[in-house]
Parts: sequence; C-alpha cells; structure tokens
Amino acid sequence: MRLVDYLDKGASLDPDAPCLTTDGESRTYAEVRELTGRIASALKACGVRPGDRVAILSANDPTAFTCVFGISLAGAVWCPVNPRNEAAENRELLDLFGCKALIYQDRFAPLVKDIRDDLPALTTLVRFDDPAEWDAFLALGEEYVDEPARDDLAMIVGTGGTTGRPKGVELTGTNLETMTAITLMSYPFDGRPVYLALAPLTHAAGVLCFPVLALGGEIVVMRGPGIGVFLDLLQTHKVTHTFLPPTLIYMVLAHECLDDTDLSSLQCFWYGAAPIAPARLDEALRRIGPVMAQLFGQTEAPMMISTMAPRDHFRGDGTIATERLASAGRPAPLVTVAIMGHDGELKRRRETGEIVVRGSLVMRGYHRDPAATAAASAHGWHHTGDIGYLDEDNYLYIVDREKDMVITGGFNVYSTEVEQAIMQHPAVQDCAVVGLPDDKWGERVTAVVQLRTGHLASRAEISAFVHDRLGGVKTPKQIEIWPDLPRSKVGKVLKRDIKVTLMS
Repeated sequence: MRLVDYLDKGASLDPDAPCLTTDGESRTYAEVRELTGRIASALKACGVRPGDRVAILSANDPTAFTCVFGISLAGAVWCPVNPRNEAAENRELLDLFGCKALIYQDRFAPLVKDIRDDLPALTTLVRFDDPAEWDAFLALGEEYVDEPARDDLAMIVGTGGTTGRPKGVELTGTNLETMTAITLMSYPFDGRPVYLALAPLTHAAGVLCFPVLALGGEIVVMRGPGIGVFLDLLQTHKVTHTFLPPTLIYMVLAHECLDDTDLSSLQCFWYGAAPIAPARLDEALRRIGPVMAQLFGQTEAPMMISTMAPRDHFRGDGTIATERLASAGRPAPLVTVAIMGHDGELKRRRETGEIVVRGSLVMRGYHRDPAATAAASAHGWHHTGDIGYLDEDNYLYIVDREKDMVITGGFNVYSTEVEQAIMQHPAVQDCAVVGLPDDKWGERVTAVVQLRTGHLASRAEISAFVHDRLGGVKTPKQIEIWPDLPRSKVGKVLKRDIKVTLMS
C-alpha cells in the first residue's frame, strides 16, 4: 500500500466522517482527500516526478500531515524533517536525501533561509500556512491523474546523527504495511478509533496514524505540548488510542488533574521510544487504567519488533504481572527476533546478546550508504544495537543499548538496570545512568537524577537505596541531582549531552 491508500481506505468507509481534527475544527475524509489531490497536482506542476524526494518541515499541523498524502499520491517520497533539529543538521539531511521540494511552516522561515542557498537541488519551496503563497501553489495544478510510484520506497527518515554524518533510513510501503498489520493484529480496536497525537508526527506518533486511518478513525492533532490540554482532549474527544514516550507519561502521572479526568473511552495507551520504569508502569496501570500497551522498534524496523497488549500486563486472575513489566513484550506476529553473540551465533533462552530481527518490517537500507547497510545486516539479520534476552515464555527483555553499557572494574553494568532501581525511589521523577572515565575503575557508574516536584532526597540516600537493591558494583559512584534532564525532540533523555556536561 502507498501512504495515500490508508486515507483512501478510510474515505471508502465514510467520506463524511471526521478525519483530522485540530483546535475543535474537523476536516472530513472527503475534504482531506480533495486537498490531497490538489497538493499532488501542484507538486507535479512544479516538476516533481515519481521517485523524487519531498520534505516537510513543520510542527504538528493537519495541513502539513495532509501533504504527506499529496506527496504519496504524486508518487514521490516523503522526507520528514524535524523542526527542532539545528539548521546544519537539517541542511545535511536535505542534501543527503536530494530533496527537490520543501513544504514548510512559516515559523521556520528563518531556518529555511539559512540553508536554502546550500541546497541547489531544492527547486520548490512553499509555506503552507501563508495563505497567498499556499493558494498560489495549489492554483498551479490541474485535474489530477494518479501517478504510480516508481518503486515501493515511501519515506526516508534521518537517524544516527550522534555518531557522525546522519543516515537516511529507507522505509518502503511494505515496511509500513507490515507495521500497520502488526498494529491491527496486536492491539485492541473496538469500533471507530479516535487517536490523539501529542508527540511529533515526524516520528512514532505519525506512523501510528496509518492503522487508525485504515479503520476510518479520527486523528486529533495537538499543535503543541501541554499535559493539561492532553488530559482535557482525552476526555472531551472520548479518545480511544494515544501514544507517549515514558518521559511524558511520567508528567501525566504527576499532573494534578489526572485522577479527575474521565479516561473510560481509552482502549490503548501506547508507550515506547525509550525504556519505561516498571514502578511507573505499575502506577500507570493503576491510575490510568488497564489500557497501557508497549511497543518496541526503531526507525530501521518501525515500531513493532515486539508488542505487549494491555491484557499481557496482567495475570489470568486479573492482578498486575509485575514480573513482565520490565519486558518489551513478545516478538510481533510478522517478525522473527533472535539473540546473537559477537561471533554471529544465536543464543539460547536467557542468554544475553544483541537483539537481531528478520522480516518485512526491516528497512530497505541506509540511503546512499551501502557500507552501513551491510554492517547493519551482517549474518543475514538486522542488528538493532540493543542488548537483551528472551525468556522461556518468549518475552523480550532489553538490557541496554550496546553503547550505553558501563564496564567498571572489569564488570559489565547495564545502565537500564541501575536506572530502574533508582526509579523505584518515591522522590525520583526521572534519571539517567552513564559511564565516565575513571583512573581506578576504567569507567565509573554515574547517575543524574531529577526529583519530583516537592520531594527531597540526598545523594547519600539514593546511593543507599540502590546499594540495598543491586549491591556495591552497580551502585553509582557519582550521583548528581539536576532540576531537569536534557531531552531530544521526542522526549528521550540525551545521555550524550549528560556525559559532555559532566566531563566539561
């Protein structure tokens, strides 16, 4: 399926149903489909041909998201660009992708001005929220004739900018169709879904729209963050599905209005993009309800390497299965997952190694980077870079990112294990554990902690708390308490920034 086919599927169920809703105003499937055709026609008039790359630079916005379908209908390739990136990184990505057109929000005009002279291939630029410019762009098109895609390539997504030149992940229509099928197979969908998108549509929150559209669902788009607004929209729109990374879930749990919000419509509250503390997940199951649903994936294998539906968080007698809360669920139905050692041999149950994946969920490759593609697919499996194991019930446990493991005094210490112990402390809101150079230990386990509002805890208290649970080797030798932690555009804690700050 092309990306526009999900919109067409929803429109076939009820063209007059609300499709995209923002700030209380809705556009029906028929209206979104009509605008999609006009966008595709205008792109064609500007010289965009099947296979060309078209970028979108915008915060969450219904018109920007409609452009995704216009790009697809034109047979072009969608290149989402994160508006929170630095200008240099976005220039590098647009150059790497070879983008021919850029559709952007007026608020990012200064960024576009800074980079456009360095991008000679970029021949079409249009601001969709400048009425005169947008109307003139749409007026370029004529009645649209559907252009078949040159191949199955649907989107190119930037990733990996922390270790040098960013890479572009090539995702095909087949990859996203597999992800959509897994979503519909693995999670509850009762009736017409209403999906609330707070997280950026350039990332996980965006691709989760496709299964919702396939069911003729409504997508409620939040233009900006705000936990209070998020809770209000859950209630007023009777939202059935939503997604947040753990950091934002912690903020939901800390919000004063949570316990007074009617969440009875919720069927599935997805969490993912980073490990969640089991103690906080237990709290969410009790306070938000038995609707929490985990997904684990990465850009190269989008979203659904493993899944844990709401029911899997509970035992047969209805009690919370606390022993599973640290897992990432079971391998998804259309994905094969294994654990591999450095020699390429597969491990047995409960043996730790790198998590590797096979199946049609896995990317086509890194754009214009055959060496990186070959390295990621060594031994015939896609290498995730995550360390973990499978238990006897086929639940997947992610121990750490390979690069985040701390080797101290000859012992391997997995940062996520220490983080989970710290997060059990009632005063802790969030934390990150890193390894810093140490003359005696090689690396010393170092924790940076953010406390909950109105709570106090000393470094010594936190150290003793962890020591009682993990022993001396894994207890951080250095603990820092910060008012907040540096985070990425999607809410992930930036360990690299923490290490730079601590070492400066």
